[in-house]
Amino acid sequence: MRTSNHVIGLVNFLTFLLSIPILGGGIWLSSRANSTDCLRFLQWPLIVIGISIMVVSLAGFAGACYRNKFLMWLYLVVMLLIIAALIGFIIFAYAVTDKGSGRTMLNRGYLDYYLQDYSGWLKDRVSDDGYWGKISSCIRDSGACRKIGRNFNGVPETADMFFIRRLSPVESGCCKPPTDCGYSYGNETVWTAGGGMIGSNPDCMLWSNDQSMLCYQCSACKAGVLGSLKKSWRKVSVINIVVLIILVIFYVIAYAAYRNVKRIDNDEPAGEARMTKSHPSHFHL
Repeated sequence: MRTSNHVIGLVNFLTFLLSIPILGGGIWLSSRANSTDCLRFLQWPLIVIGISIMVVSLAGFAGACYRNKFLMWLYLVVMLLIIAALIGFIIFAYAVTDKGSGRTMLNRGYLDYYLQDYSGWLKDRVSDDGYWGKISSCIRDSGACRKIGRNFNGVPETADMFFIRRLSPVESGCCKPPTDCGYSYGNETVWTAGGGMIGSNPDCMLWSNDQSMLCYQCSACKAGVLGSLKKSWRKVSVINIVVLIILVIFYVIAYAAYRNVKRIDNDEPAGEARMTKSHPSHFHL
C-alpha cells in the first residue's frame, strides 16, 4: 500500500513538471501572437491544458500523500480527459497547418508566399476582411517591417546583400513586393517599378512605398502570416507530442499503482492476513 502511494505521488510530481513545457509553449505562442503571428486565440487551449495538468497533478499528489483514494481516482479520470484534449489539439494543429509553404525563388535566399498555396479553416480565418484588419494592424504596430533594415558601418545593405537574406514569412510577405512583380530594390522597404510592365500578380498593384501601407493588404502578407503560424505551431506540436507520450506512460503507471492500492484494500482487511482469509487452517491439537 505504502509503496503504491509513493509511486502515485512520484508520478504526479513528474506529471506536474511535464505541465511546464506545455504551459511554456502556450506562453510562447502568446508572445508570438502579440508580436509576429498576431493571432491571439490559438495559445489559450495550450495554456488551459498546462494549468489543468498542474492542478490535477497537485490533487493526485495530495491524494497519494494522504492516502485519499477519491483524489487518486479524480486524478485518473480528469487526466484521461486532459490527455484526450491534448491529442485533439495536436491533431487540430497539424490538420489546419497541413498545406502550404514558401516557394523558392531564383537567386533569392528568402521564400515567397502565395495565399493560393494554403487552404482550410485557418486560411479562411486569416483571409476574412474583418479579422485581417486586426491582424494587419498588429503587424504594423509590431514594427516587423521597420526592424528589417540593416546597416553595415553606417552603410545600408545593397540589393545583392538583401537578396541572399533568409527573411521570416511575415517579413517576406508583408514588407516587400512579391519577386514576380519585377520591382527594383531601393532599400528593404522601398521598391520602384521596373522599366517594363509589372507582373500579373494582383499584389503587384497593391504594393506601396508608404511605410504605413507596404504590402499589408496583399495576399502575400496573409500567406506570410499563415507560414509563420505553421512554423510556430509545428515547433510547439513537436514538444507536445513528446510530452504526450511521457504523460501516457505516467498515466499507465499511476493507474496500475491505483489498482494495486484497491486490490490490497479489498483483499487484505486490517488485522487479517490474506493467506489466513483464503486458506483457513483446520489443524487442531
